[in-house]
Amino acid sequence: MTKKRKNNSTDISDTNFKKLSIQVSLNGLSFCVADTVSHQVLLSDTIIFQEELNPEELLSHLIGLFKKHELEEKSFDEVILIHRNTLFGLVPKPLFDPNTLTDYLKFNTKLFSNDALAFDEVEHEDMVNVYVPYTNVNNYIYDLFGEFNFFHDGTIIISALLNTVGNSDLPICFVHVTNKQMDICVVANKKLLLYNSFSYETKEDFVYYLLFVLEQLELDAANVTVKLFGAIEEDDDRYTLCINYIANMVIFIPSSQHNLQLGQPSENRIDFTVLNSL
Repeated sequence: MTKKRKNNSTDISDTNFKKLSIQVSLNGLSFCVADTVSHQVLLSDTIIFQEELNPEELLSHLIGLFKKHELEEKSFDEVILIHRNTLFGLVPKPLFDPNTLTDYLKFNTKLFSNDALAFDEVEHEDMVNVYVPYTNVNNYIYDLFGEFNFFHDGTIIISALLNTVGNSDLPICFVHVTNKQMDICVVANKKLLLYNSFSYETKEDFVYYLLFVLEQLELDAANVTVKLFGAIEEDDDRYTLCINYIANMVIFIPSSQHNLQLGQPSENRIDFTVLNSL
């Protein structure tokens, strides 16, 4: 499967200037259709699974979501698919060899013989993100739309946050919160200090992984700034527990790096990676 832009027509008068971005994980689905001329969100939806699914069940729900919104019958100038999971590893580009992808993951990720690995180059960083995509979902999207772009969600998160922060030397810890997964990205002076993802079940798990990351980077929980965003609010149990240990913690509301106009309140809850891939 190649990562290429799908061109529905070589005649610009026939194109509709619409992009489709889809995020898939075993814990939920999200998609957004945007008009790239008016920068308007035209359609979006999100599904959160009560229990973690397997890849076959994930595909079944995605097919149902597409049928619900009749996306299978529509055409787009570009289709982007984002795979969210903890099956990845960041590799410095000088040490990267595309012929040995398995070697980068086999010590910390459970791999199966039929896993087809992929990789993204991380924008603004001299590194590569090696990961396991959901191949059955890739095949489904290819059958519908032809060639398309797909990425790991960590690639989108790192690039988007590095574009967001200023040149402060002080580290900032960003925590992207989704259902049962937390993505922790620590940056300083527009450089990545750490990125990792953790699956969690309880609020205690959540605060444990956050404090563990701060400890590993020797960051003082009493002084470091922690910005939470995504599926979390100030009245959330996870937030309430965290403020017992972290002094400078806020709910962060990031904007789309492509200046998409979000009209309805529900659109403000569109997945961060979906918005920032458009």
